Amino acid sequence: MNRLGSALSPYLRQHADNPVDWREWDAAAFAEAAARDVPILLSVGYAACHWCHVMAHESFEDPAIAAQMNADFVCIKVDREERPDIDSMYMAAVVTMTGQGGWPMTVFLTPQGAPFFAGTYFPPVPAHGMPSFPQVLAAVTEAWHDRRGGLEDQAADLLARLRDQPAALATLTTAPTAQDLASAVRRLAGEYDQVNGGFGGAPKFPPSMNLSQLLRHHGRTGDPTALAMAARTCEAMARGGIYDQLAGGFARYSVDAEWVVPHFEKMLYDNAQLLSVYTRLWCATAEPATAALAARVVAETATFLLTELRTPQGAFASSLDADTDGHEGTFYVWTPEQLTAALGPDDGPWAAELLGVSAQGTFEGDASVLQLRRTDLLAAPGAGQRWDQVRATLAAAREGRTRPGRDDKVVAGWNGLAVAALAEAGMVFDRPDWVTAAEQAAAHVVAAHWSPGGQTAGPEDAEDRPVLHRVSLGEELSGAPGVLEDYALLADGLLVLFSATGTGRWYDVAGALLDVVLDRFTEPSGDAVAFFDTPSGAASTPELLVRPADPGDNASPSGRSAAAGALLRYGALSGSHRHREAAEAALSVYPVLAEQAPRFAGHALAVAEALADGPREIAVVLPRADRDGDPGPADDATPDARSDALPPRRLSASAHVLLSAAWRAPAPGAVIAVGHEGDGHPLLADRPAPVPTAYVCRGFVCDRPVTEAGDLTRLLRT
Repeated sequence: MNRLGSALSPYLRQHADNPVDWREWDAAAFAEAAARDVPILLSVGYAACHWCHVMAHESFEDPAIAAQMNADFVCIKVDREERPDIDSMYMAAVVTMTGQGGWPMTVFLTPQGAPFFAGTYFPPVPAHGMPSFPQVLAAVTEAWHDRRGGLEDQAADLLARLRDQPAALATLTTAPTAQDLASAVRRLAGEYDQVNGGFGGAPKFPPSMNLSQLLRHHGRTGDPTALAMAARTCEAMARGGIYDQLAGGFARYSVDAEWVVPHFEKMLYDNAQLLSVYTRLWCATAEPATAALAARVVAETATFLLTELRTPQGAFASSLDADTDGHEGTFYVWTPEQLTAALGPDDGPWAAELLGVSAQGTFEGDASVLQLRRTDLLAAPGAGQRWDQVRATLAAAREGRTRPGRDDKVVAGWNGLAVAALAEAGMVFDRPDWVTAAEQAAAHVVAAHWSPGGQTAGPEDAEDRPVLHRVSLGEELSGAPGVLEDYALLADGLLVLFSATGTGRWYDVAGALLDVVLDRFTEPSGDAVAFFDTPSGAASTPELLVRPADPGDNASPSGRSAAAGALLRYGALSGSHRHREAAEAALSVYPVLAEQAPRFAGHALAVAEALADGPREIAVVLPRADRDGDPGPADDATPDARSDALPPRRLSASAHVLLSAAWRAPAPGAVIAVGHEGDGHPLLADRPAPVPTAYVCRGFVCDRPVTEAGDLTRLLRT
């Protein structure tokens, strides 16, 4: 066993038995490289990455290749999900050097950490026009010995370019305008796949943030094209193989343009974001079939999160693996014979036709990924009930197979996405159990990851500053510091949870997290503000040579765009001009991306749509007497919650209807506060409510108060 056996990261522990003498990222590894005068081989991946497993099996488990690595390099393994700061810096270098990136990421560094050569996957023997990994190792070693000066000059030039990027971004000073947002939608329409939905060709990723952007654009402008693109894409994904037709949940991406065959890993961040997308689609559409599909996907995806990703502590694990017993997708695919064996001679062939399972197959070995495109078959009398029974039978039969592995680490920011999505879906669909699950996840992450006075051990806490830790596993906390996306996404999730429950604790913690964002993740730069992914004074041993500041949205929101969303929401709830102005500053880099590459700014543009709409501020104020009995103590999940918490199950019928209308309105990014008259929250203060009453404000102007749900809905649609 190498030195990864005691690592917290499940991904690193997967490599503990490699013959490679792997080290974690620490000062000792860099000191050894300097003492031996050899380069560092940095390998970055994550637990659910299929090609990371392939390269590990082909190369890192090979004794001869491992011996070559150990002799000529100091080898460091990094889990990109645990240390996104390291991943971000070196991925920027990879893209700059090669024009593309991905995982596994393979970077060769000087003993000081400067990158001079990089790539992604390398095969063990020459293949597909790529050199073998041993050939790459030999070439780097030869260059290190014979042409080191040139390598060091190349590394210095690359670092200079990477360091210039944040300064260039900070020269932009204006958030996207309504014209910019319309231009972004037109650009997306030009890249839209009219046949299959989504954008571009294969491989095709769920465009979660762009779908949110389109739905918000439609909510603000009524643009039917934006809604149509979102609805068609959502339907195509939900009926395709990228969606698990038996248990819910979306895979990471489709290898084809038709959403048929996925890479089968399931990520928390994808499913949390898509849960929110389908919730908002249900609110936006007037088409009964689209609404029914959206409601089904919401229910199934929420169930997936709660049954397959929930940890014993009540938070959410990071991912499910793509592979089972070393083979990708075997847990999910079926042959016609397997369907008949599970269902019998009547239902088996019917299910094969319904689910697109053929003798030729759509995947490896004549197996097929299940799809649900034959809506004509489901239209027959009794077909819906028959499908429900078939689905349950197949799901039970599948449980006899070896399940994919689960990466149990809890990531603060991604749990923030799940908290927001479950709280929102719970309020829209009247599912208080989902809101309770969001509360329990929030309670664990705040208790385990957030140290408001810097009370935990570690060099970052030396000045007794507030600290959010990024990762935990069970009861063990990683030393990895939280990055901007963690602070921002967790804050945003807590603010949505505050809107759902009225529990002031979540609002208070969110405000404290955003104080850290403003104090330690931003720096003035002339007339603008620079946002960084790592905090000032962050402890990274050794220190990163470049402070990452990537504004682009990728699989999850960038730290900058996540900060914009959380700051805007908090500013609307609190009335704080400081937070609103900071949100506008965070959005200032995105007009260029809106014009040139809106697919890489979806979350930022969704936030900008909310800004362009106000955002709407909705205060649902209740008379003190308007309770269904005494509320009783707060849930165990929130032991120090304020007594004014208002879970939906404790509201009167009239208050519940009014609050439901607020949550179901299509107004983009609307913020909601609920409480009793006399409560001290800024949106609730000094607002009388002899009966449950809604107050709607936008742009510092308030409409007349309303007491009927229909009137509130009409207000929020104008």
